[in-house]
Amino acid sequence: MSLEGKVALVTGSARGIGKAIALRLAQEGARVVLSDVMEDALQATAEEFRSKGYTILAKKANVTEAAEVTELVDAAVSEFGSLDILVNNAGITRDNLLLRMKEEDWDLVLKINLKGAFLCTKMALRPLMKSAGCIVNIASVIGIMGNAGQANYSASKAGLIGLTKSTAKELSSRGVRVNAVAPGYIDTEMTRALPDNVREAILKNIPLARMGTPEDVANVVCFLAGDAAAYVTGQVIPVDGGMVM
Repeated sequence: MSLEGKVALVTGSARGIGKAIALRLAQEGARVVLSDVMEDALQATAEEFRSKGYTILAKKANVTEAAEVTELVDAAVSEFGSLDILVNNAGITRDNLLLRMKEEDWDLVLKINLKGAFLCTKMALRPLMKSAGCIVNIASVIGIMGNAGQANYSASKAGLIGLTKSTAKELSSRGVRVNAVAPGYIDTEMTRALPDNVREAILKNIPLARMGTPEDVANVVCFLAGDAAAYVTGQVIPVDGGMVM
């Protein structure tokens, strides 16, 4: 799965799953562009990666702002000469029951999780077509099966799956592959904050009987980004321990 010589842009990569994805791609030889809205965490991650000998560019960007996304893609191409891999990972949750959900929380989740991926994809298309590159969208099993209290998040991730399939059909003739990874319950700061009884209930619905790790997700993204997946496009791969099989 060597990515030697490739250039990868990972949004939302200051921490969590995005950070693990960026690290995995760097380990395989990619030059990685880190991007996030949390500048302090972003720079700390960049310095950590550089200390390990990886080639990194870190640039703060809000994926919901077209001008900032354009600057981000231009910076990547200017720094490294090309763009081969785009990972649309940036996302948030604002959970609540639909009856209590604020309109601004619906709008914000759809704006970041779905519009952000649209803007990043659109702005990156020309360099990706030039390099016959690939896109990996980070969806969620919640976008496949739904979940009470997450109507906004579920809608955004289901929309991202639709975006994945449509762009895969549009871009296949240009040699650009587009796939999605749908993580299940992953051991992150967010899930560690869940009460023990909630975590136990979740584990009962996972055939492999454990939370996933960010590295579990990163490994599948790395596969999809590499030549080993050269005949894979338009697919949604759950990384969920068997939750939605």
